[in-house]
Amino acid sequence: MASEMTDEMTDETISETADTSSEGVAQPLAGRRIAITRPREQAADLAARLEALGARVVSLPAIRIAPIEDPAPLDAAIAQLGAYDWLVFTSVNGVRAFAMRLEATGHAWTERGLARIAAIGPATASALEREGVAVALTPDEYIAEGILDGLGLVAGQRILLARADIARRALAEGLRLRGAEVDEVAAYRTIAEPVAPELIQRALLDERVDAITFTSSSTAQGLLQGLAAMGRDPHEALRGVALAAIGPITAATLRENGLEPALVAEEYTMPGLATALAAYFAGRQSSGAPDAGSDGDI
Repeated sequence: MASEMTDEMTDETISETADTSSEGVAQPLAGRRIAITRPREQAADLAARLEALGARVVSLPAIRIAPIEDPAPLDAAIAQLGAYDWLVFTSVNGVRAFAMRLEATGHAWTERGLARIAAIGPATASALEREGVAVALTPDEYIAEGILDGLGLVAGQRILLARADIARRALAEGLRLRGAEVDEVAAYRTIAEPVAPELIQRALLDERVDAITFTSSSTAQGLLQGLAAMGRDPHEALRGVALAAIGPITAATLRENGLEPALVAEEYTMPGLATALAAYFAGRQSSGAPDAGSDGDI
């Protein structure tokens, strides 16, 4: 399940081992240096959460979000919103891109008629609600398979998936196997970009980060491409650095490249990732384990 964490043991561990700020607030990440691989313009939420827990945040952007090159397929779907039974959004970026095309083409959310809205998780649901759109489904598990289970019987229904150009096909394929008519349309592009050498140098040598967060498979690929461009072996370069994955799909991408994540968030959200990092480092402190980044090298 990817619902809110309610592990009392985790809470106790953090409260007993964490440093506190001058205001007496527990800071389980005090003194830890944590890198964020999200685009700078979308890293503020996670950065603020980590800093509130005492961390020093290092920017290591590994992806770029860009408009689709040809909006015609998305515009065509928007022009017939009322023909769908469900509109499914799997990211905040998807909601933003869809809303921008609605405005650009002179259409409105209200044209969806009786079509219901599904969001992959709470952040996506909040983005939709800010658009004035009521969300009918947010699954318990914040991955594509969770939406598939939540939609239930869809035979004969028409469903629009507005998503990234490189999104996994599992949801669309699963819906089609259940008899749905699926229009899968790219709303934006996610571009994995090799992390700049100077940023890798800063993060892994100058700052000697304790952990690197990965919030999608693309962020992992961008960092790996950056290391490859420098001629560095990722196993050596990332030795001693805790790799933190937001969920099982991202964790699987790391493992496919021979890297074992130190932690995988139980709730696949930014708050869930911050909570997992706090619990991880609080546990290391209480057990007397050496710093995760103490023998990092590049």
